Amino acid sequence: MSNLAALPIVIPLIAGVLAALFHKKLKIVRVYAQILTLINTGVVAYILFYVHQNGSVVLESGDWVAPFGIVLVADMLSMTLVLTTNIVAIACIFYAPKSLSQKQEEFYFYTFYFLLISGVSGAFITGDLFNLFVFFEVLLMASYGLIVLGGEKVQLRESMKYVLINLFSSMLFVTTIAFLYSVVGTVNMAQIAERVGEVEQTGILTTIGILLFFVFGTKAALFPLYYWLPRPYIAPNPVISALFGALLTKVGIYSLLRVFSLIFVYERDVTHEFFIWIAALTLIFGSIGALSTNNIKLVVAYNIIPAVGFMLMGIGLYNSTGFSGTVYYLVHDMIIKAALFLLVGAVAYLAGTSDLRKIRGLIHHYPLLGWMFFISAFVLAGIPPFSGFVGKLVLLQGAMEADKIIIAIIGLGSSLLILLSVMRIFVRGFWGEKDESITPNRNAARGFIMPIAFLLFFSVLLGVGAEWFYPSIESIGDYLMNPENYIESILKE
Repeated sequence: MSNLAALPIVIPLIAGVLAALFHKKLKIVRVYAQILTLINTGVVAYILFYVHQNGSVVLESGDWVAPFGIVLVADMLSMTLVLTTNIVAIACIFYAPKSLSQKQEEFYFYTFYFLLISGVSGAFITGDLFNLFVFFEVLLMASYGLIVLGGEKVQLRESMKYVLINLFSSMLFVTTIAFLYSVVGTVNMAQIAERVGEVEQTGILTTIGILLFFVFGTKAALFPLYYWLPRPYIAPNPVISALFGALLTKVGIYSLLRVFSLIFVYERDVTHEFFIWIAALTLIFGSIGALSTNNIKLVVAYNIIPAVGFMLMGIGLYNSTGFSGTVYYLVHDMIIKAALFLLVGAVAYLAGTSDLRKIRGLIHHYPLLGWMFFISAFVLAGIPPFSGFVGKLVLLQGAMEADKIIIAIIGLGSSLLILLSVMRIFVRGFWGEKDESITPNRNAARGFIMPIAFLLFFSVLLGVGAEWFYPSIESIGDYLMNPENYIESILKE
C-alpha cells in the first residue's frame, strides 16, 4: 500500500502530459481535465481515509531504504492539505471554461494546471528537503506558464517581478540545503531532525534555520517579504489568481510548519519568538494594505498577507493548540481565498471594471452573487459560526496558553480591519441604488455561481461542522508536538 503515497503526484503529472497532446480540442480537453480532477480527488480522499485508519504511509522509492533514497510521506497533515488542494482544483477546473478565452485555454492551460497540482501535492508529501526544492520548482515552472497566459502587457511586467523574486529565493534555498548537508550529512527531514537533536541545534544550525525561514517566508509572503505578491497575483485571469492565492503561499507556510515543528525546535527563544513578532507585523501591514486600495482584486490579494500572519502566529506559539489552529486556519484559508478570487473575478467581469468607485447596486442584478459575497466576507473575517472563526478561536486559545496576550490583541484588531476591507466591497459595490447602465448577463453569472457555491459549501461546513473536523485537526497538532513519531515512521527505529 506504500505506493499510494505517489498517486497524488503521479496522476496529475501524467494527466498534464496527456492534456498537452490534444490541447486545441477544447471540448475534449475540458471534459478530460474535469474527470481527471474528480478521479484524483477521489483517490486522495481514499488515501486520507486510509491514513486516518492505519497511520502514515511511507514510500521508499526504488527500494532504497530511508534515509538513502527518495521518501514520500503521506501523513494526516500532508494528506489533509492535498485533499484541500484538490477541492480548490475542482472549483477552478469547472470555472475555467467560463473565465478563460479560447486562446488562453488552447495555450496549454490544462497542462500547466495539472503540473501545478502535481507540484503542490509533491511539496506536501515529500520527506526530504532536496525534493521539497524540486517540487517547489515544478509548481513554480507551472506558475510561470500560467501567469503569462494571455500575453497582456501588465502580465509580462508583473511576471518579471514574480519570476525574479522566486529565482532568488530558489537559489538561496538550494544553497541553504547545501550548507545543511555539509553540517548534518543528509537531506532526509527525519534524519536531519534526529541529528540536530543529538547536538541540540548549535549556533550554525540556528543560522541555517533562519536562512530557511527567509526562503519559506518569501514564498509565504511574510512581512517584509510580501511586497512582491499583490499585483502579480491579480495580473492573470481570475481562475489562475484563485489557484495562486489558494495554493502557492500555503506551500511556504506548510514548509515553515514542517521544518520548525520537526527540525529547528531547540532554540525557540530565538527562532519562534522571532516568528511571533514577524506574525504581528504581517497581520498589521497586510490589513492596512487591504484597506489602502479601491481595486477589488487587490483587496483580496492583500488579504492573503494577514492570513499567513495568523498561520505563522500558531507556529511561533509552539504548542499543540497553536499548531492545531494553524492547520485549521490553513485549510479554511485555502478554500475561502479561492472562493473570493473567483467572486471578485466574476464581479469585475459582470461590472466591466475592478475599480470599486465605479461599481454600485450589483445586488439588484445579481442577488445570489451578492449574498454569496456577503457570506464569504463573514467567513474571511472570522464571524461565528463560520470556519474563519473556529481557526482564529483556536489560535487565540493557543496564544493565551503561551501567555502571548499582545499577539492575541493584534489578531483581534486585524480581524476587524479584514472585515472592514471586504465589507466595503459589499456596501459600495453590491448595496445602494441600482445601476441602470448595466445590462445584466445572467447566463454568464450562472456559469460563475456553481464553482463558487461549491467552495462556500466547504467553508460553511468547516465552521458549523467544526465538532466533526476539529478532533482530527487536534490530533495533527499533537502529532506535530511529538516529532519522534514522524522520525520513527520513516527511519523505523
